[in-house]
Amino acid sequence: MSYGIPAGQPAPEVPVCPRHPDRVSYIRCQRCGRPACPECQHSAPVGIQCVDCFQESRRNAPAYRTPYGGAARPGKPVVTTTLMILCGIAYALQWLVPGFSEQFLFAPILAASEPWRLFSAAFLHSPGFILHIAFNLYALWLLGRSLEPLLGRVRFILLYLISALGGSVGVLLLAPAFQAVVGASGAIFGLFGALFVIQRQRGGDVKALLILIGINLVLGFVYPSISWQAHLGGLVTGAACAAVLAYAPKGPRQPLVQFGGLAAIALVLLGLAFFWTPSF
Repeated sequence: MSYGIPAGQPAPEVPVCPRHPDRVSYIRCQRCGRPACPECQHSAPVGIQCVDCFQESRRNAPAYRTPYGGAARPGKPVVTTTLMILCGIAYALQWLVPGFSEQFLFAPILAASEPWRLFSAAFLHSPGFILHIAFNLYALWLLGRSLEPLLGRVRFILLYLISALGGSVGVLLLAPAFQAVVGASGAIFGLFGALFVIQRQRGGDVKALLILIGINLVLGFVYPSISWQAHLGGLVTGAACAAVLAYAPKGPRQPLVQFGGLAAIALVLLGLAFFWTPSF
């Protein structure tokens, strides 16, 4: 007895993936109904979608924003973690590579001729004092996991880098010409200043934060190995950056005002770095 296809009737069409015609697939996209091979299948809120439908749904999905205009991203603070890893790598290189610290530390006399030091010094720490990097990384983690989700990744990294620049410029303006400094403290104090401004803007209590900032500023004057100039420069710069981010008018012009304001602060700092003549 034959169970084949009756004579005169066409053979049923075998479903194949449109992107990979050599692959048979009986799984179909829940949106368009086309077959999709395992490589082209994407899990959707309901069923499976093909590559094209999945990408289209992502493009049409509403973009969620933080209170300050950044892209809202769930999960761990990626920028904060990356900055901590970079500081850790730099600290290891300081131990392993002779002359590494001297190549990237900052001193006012070197600002105009070797401008990369304005930023690179913020990723170095005192090799002989483990508490230096330990405290800075701990503070970076605490502040970063609060500020990064609020601001968004792009705004947060700009805040950090401009604050680091502000810390170096504080050393340039207020410290002796040959005083060498390393450490993320200027950037960390920038985050302190930013958190203060944002807390005030959001109506939060800032008394405990003010006490913490005050204690750390005083320590810079008590211990000669701590650069109070970098702390002060970073604090003022971070507060100025946060004011631009927090008080920019809402709406389509918000990113323009925010990024334009941050660029203006950075240009002022770079101008001071290039044209200020250290006193000997």
